[in-house]
Amino acid sequence: MKVLKNRGQMFVYALSAFGVNLLNLIMGSYLCSALLVGDFPAKSIPYHTFEGKDLVVAGAWAVFGIIAKIIDGIIDIPMASFTDNLRSKFGRRRPAILMGMIPMILAYVLFLVVPNPSGVSWLNTIYFFVMLCIFYSSYTLTMVTYYSTFTEIVDNEHDRNFISNVKSVCDIVYFVVGYVVVANLLEGINIRWVALMLLPLVLTMMIPMFMIKEPSTLNGLGGGEKSVNLIKSLGYTFKNKDFIIWMVAYAFMTFGIQLFLSGINEYFKATGMSMMLVMSASFAPVPATLVLYNHIIKKKGFRFGFQYSMILFAVGSLSMFGVSFLEASTMRTVLAVISGLICSFSVGSMFAVAYSIPSQLAADDEKRTGISHSAMYFAVQGLFSGVATGIGGFAVLTLLKQTHHSNLITLITAIACLIAFALAFILPKSIVNLGKVENKENSKEKV
Repeated sequence: MKVLKNRGQMFVYALSAFGVNLLNLIMGSYLCSALLVGDFPAKSIPYHTFEGKDLVVAGAWAVFGIIAKIIDGIIDIPMASFTDNLRSKFGRRRPAILMGMIPMILAYVLFLVVPNPSGVSWLNTIYFFVMLCIFYSSYTLTMVTYYSTFTEIVDNEHDRNFISNVKSVCDIVYFVVGYVVVANLLEGINIRWVALMLLPLVLTMMIPMFMIKEPSTLNGLGGGEKSVNLIKSLGYTFKNKDFIIWMVAYAFMTFGIQLFLSGINEYFKATGMSMMLVMSASFAPVPATLVLYNHIIKKKGFRFGFQYSMILFAVGSLSMFGVSFLEASTMRTVLAVISGLICSFSVGSMFAVAYSIPSQLAADDEKRTGISHSAMYFAVQGLFSGVATGIGGFAVLTLLKQTHHSNLITLITAIACLIAFALAFILPKSIVNLGKVENKENSKEKV
């Protein structure tokens, strides 16, 4: 693959996933919530739900949601092997991205259709489960392929960090769109129409179609790189102990964050806090707070930066949990916004680690072994993430909604982040000092 050298090109390339990620956010935070009335107040039900009533069997939906995310995580692995070993005259990555995008878009649109609008039914429950599985599986193929190119589209850690940081800023933008703009639109427009209005943004994923310059792989990979089958690729990845240790900490972080993001709609409606104000406070400062995070990484290394992010997000979440018990007032709003500002020092960095760590460890592995299977690292990460998201974003969230305890979301999120903070103490040195400039200078002196 032709390596990007121009920072402007890298910037544009990092924008590619904006629309696809936004669709995933809408699916997880709004469309799935639209199937159950839950803790929505009466005035919000006409806009936040499909038919103003429960449409799926709640208990079964919670179980199906976990299954869908586990399937999503498991299917990451064969799909990663598929894109790593794809043989076509157009290379590996562009065809795989298109193969994922088409069914993903179809499943997204079909999710807006209710087979039995009269009320709760097994037909609805099974139908939405199937659509969810198709959506997540095809989303996985698209994004695993795209993320795997972070190892290949640039040739050094510095540029990978640059793309990862730009990507994390893009994540903040689509979160602002998803949790501020969409929340505002849902004051007068039904979620179905809002979801369709945002659909054209998925075309940002066409950027790699023009920027990836990859030769034919009909006769194998060029450049002396080797490919391996699924079993060997999976074996190489799981044998990387540094990566697996990181995955455990990452899973707890993901559990907490996905519980919060999946239930954010219900949380703010149940507590009566202003979602638009708090989310604006959480996301607007992120470009600046990300600069601070990167400065910390350069001075102290990755582990210190990660723990800094976890502790601040835990503090912000605990603060938000406490604020939810206060009576509505100007002071309550101010304290809620302050809680969001505290969280903003962590938000961007939590997204960045999902791209920077796997891509860098995959690049290091390729240097050692000569084997190109970067997609598998993101696939295994997807497996851990899928299980964590299924438990947090479906099982725990559905339980909290059905028992009318949505206000506990931020408390549980804080606990999960504190566990991730503690687990970071056992991270291996290869990850602890990642990004530390002083460490690199010392290494050069030794050489």
